[in-house]
Amino acid sequence: MIRLHIVVLTILLFIVLTPDNLFAQDDNDVVKVDSSIVVLNASITDGAGSRVNGLKQSQFHVFEDGVEQPISFFAAEESPFAAAILLDTSGSMEERVSLARSAAIRFLDGLRGDDVVSIFNFDSKVKQLQDFSNNRDLKDAFFELKANGMTVLNDAIREASDQLAARGEKRKAIIVLSDGEDTQSSASADKALKAALAAGATIYTVDMSAVDTGGKQRMQNQGVLKNFAEKTGGFYIATPGGVAMRDAFHRIVTELGNQYTIGYQPLTTKNDGKWHALEIRINRPNLTIRTRKGYNAPKAKK
Repeated sequence: MIRLHIVVLTILLFIVLTPDNLFAQDDNDVVKVDSSIVVLNASITDGAGSRVNGLKQSQFHVFEDGVEQPISFFAAEESPFAAAILLDTSGSMEERVSLARSAAIRFLDGLRGDDVVSIFNFDSKVKQLQDFSNNRDLKDAFFELKANGMTVLNDAIREASDQLAARGEKRKAIIVLSDGEDTQSSASADKALKAALAAGATIYTVDMSAVDTGGKQRMQNQGVLKNFAEKTGGFYIATPGGVAMRDAFHRIVTELGNQYTIGYQPLTTKNDGKWHALEIRINRPNLTIRTRKGYNAPKAKK
């Protein structure tokens, strides 16, 4: 575990670039965050929804549980990212798998040369179709996907998060294309969310529900997808298909490469295993700030 005895920029940069030193799992398979350094990636937009560039460190204020923290690291440069695309191919996605596949291709088309992507599909099990790579030549298995079986959405997010946690990119994302219904995961939605937060991954969710789907179940499923996105600083896409989806995927690619990255060492080290709320405020009015909502501190061993 890395501890900061001298706050030196080069050490901070090293820590930011090596997230496996920041995040770990305990023996009970509960995802935790080592709060010696907390890193946030933030997307800032104005009232028109346009990305805001050129903000300075002096304009940012970071709060943990309502207490302002001194910022130790700040970066706003364009940077490559690692992303995992999760395609729901369960039985409930029949007739919409081809749409999800097309959406994934649209995302890949917008990537830059240094960005890397891995592709997973999930039904009753999670399968990795393509490892992290900047190769856009998709394997045959990607085009042969068919809807079948149950749904392990939470397990898929957990698996993608674990793999992203081992990567060195500062910016990481999980893009979920699903109707949001989980019927067979071993992991709860809460554990899946904690895994994504521990990996520093922003989740973007695309609701792939059939247009004629309604009722209480759909509202619950949408709530799950919205929660994953909101808590990690991503966003939820309500209506798949058409120009709106193309624009949304272009927006994801653009903001991932141009986020603000902020790091701080908490004033008070907490080993209570509890959730600690995070908030960013900026000395400029009428801005929308999206970032992760908090982290789970490690729990002291007795």
